[in-house]
Amino acid sequence: IGNTVLHILVLQPNKTFACHMYSLILSYDRNKEGPGSLELIPNNEGLTPFKLAGVEGNTVMFQYLMQKRKHNLWSFGPLTTVLYDLTEIDSWAEDQSFLELIVSTKKREARQILDLTPVKELVSLKWNMYGRPYFCFLALFYILYMVCFTMCCVYRPLKPRTSNKTSSRDNTIYVQKMLQESYMTYEDELRLVGELITVIGAVVILVLEIPDILRVGAAKYFGQTILGGPFHIIVITYACMILVTMVMRLTSTTGEVVPMSFALVLGWCNVMYFARGFQMLGPFTIMIQKMIFGDLMRFCWLMAVVILGFASAFYIIFQTENPENLGQFYNYPMSLFTTFELFLTIIDGPANYDVDLPFMYSVVYFAFAIIATLLMLNLLIAMMGDTHWRVAHERDELWRAQVVATTVMLERKLPRCLWPRSGICGREYGLGDRWYLRVEDRVDPNKHKLMRYTEAFKAQDRDNYDKGLEKLEINRDVLYKKERSALSLSRSTSRTSSHRGWEILRRNT
Repeated sequence: IGNTVLHILVLQPNKTFACHMYSLILSYDRNKEGPGSLELIPNNEGLTPFKLAGVEGNTVMFQYLMQKRKHNLWSFGPLTTVLYDLTEIDSWAEDQSFLELIVSTKKREARQILDLTPVKELVSLKWNMYGRPYFCFLALFYILYMVCFTMCCVYRPLKPRTSNKTSSRDNTIYVQKMLQESYMTYEDELRLVGELITVIGAVVILVLEIPDILRVGAAKYFGQTILGGPFHIIVITYACMILVTMVMRLTSTTGEVVPMSFALVLGWCNVMYFARGFQMLGPFTIMIQKMIFGDLMRFCWLMAVVILGFASAFYIIFQTENPENLGQFYNYPMSLFTTFELFLTIIDGPANYDVDLPFMYSVVYFAFAIIATLLMLNLLIAMMGDTHWRVAHERDELWRAQVVATTVMLERKLPRCLWPRSGICGREYGLGDRWYLRVEDRVDPNKHKLMRYTEAFKAQDRDNYDKGLEKLEINRDVLYKKERSALSLSRSTSRTSSHRGWEILRRNT
């Protein structure tokens, strides 16, 4: 693993002892501020002790290290201005961002660091100044882009069908135009402009997504819901469908409606990704992802088995019947689709009161209604309700993690001229080339007074109690005297401690 002794201390369960040992070891380090400092040595995963504390969710060690990095500028009464060193925290110049490591880890304790100083203030500064405006603009631009693509699909080149029908069930009246016939009029030229915008957008999506996949890894990039993993799958598939549609249009291949339909569904579903910019809607996108890729995926295996079995039974029962009177099960694919509709209660059971239904149909349909409607659908509702309950308890943490992930994503992809570095350069205060974040801390004086009063009462109680224990050990031979001394001790303790505590209250007021 390549961990140093400082990495091992970060992983220790006794966090207070680990902090003391950390300070002791660094006191013997000769290169405390130089590049050869023991604190800056990474392990084989590229994590320094500071980053490892964030990934492991060790909030005690993280706060201890931040206390060592802060510099007090000035203090006046309850106000204190502090400079926090942003080395290894700010993602502006980091290949392996500390913030990205926190939101990508699976440990819930790590997300608690996002609510600590100065990480909370840094993320809030970046999101409010640059992240939110750019993200809202990107959402608006994507919606306009999808409207353009939808209009191109609605007005795609079609012509009336001239060939004869080959089946009585054939209902096609329009067919796709050839490439030479598709761009003849002024309306076709306007559609061509929209199609070029759509194709260029698909290429840009692939150019932006592929480098991140290679940098992070496919499993981590697509598997983390907070990083928007499922939405990355959706948008990449959408871009591929657009390119497939373009190839089919250029080669005059029939059937372009298939990739075009997939692209429309995927493209508009990806609009939900931009809900993460709003605190009210952001956690619900994670809830939907967990339901689809957790509850629904497990449920689909059970549903497929039930539908396959009952669809086969329905098809065999209606094999000897006239399909003109009961056409819902006239072939096996149609039987599967009809059973799926029955499973979701989209349609009622097929019935024609002018003819007699097979007896076995009633028996099988009764069993199907009990298993599918009463049992399995209620099971799905219960599973989704449990997921909703679990996500609802973490909604604030999840939304903060989404904001951090979105901020880091925009910071990586936008040019430096559009996203200046946050914080203050240390040269202004004689602290070198490092960057710092200035945080104003207000100390509540009433809170500190209350703590002083509490400690005053507790300290005197503790001293008198220790003296009482010594007296009890001397008079151990007589039980009666022991109880009497304990009783008198408690009265004198409360009387003395109360007297001292009230003296402090009168002196401070």
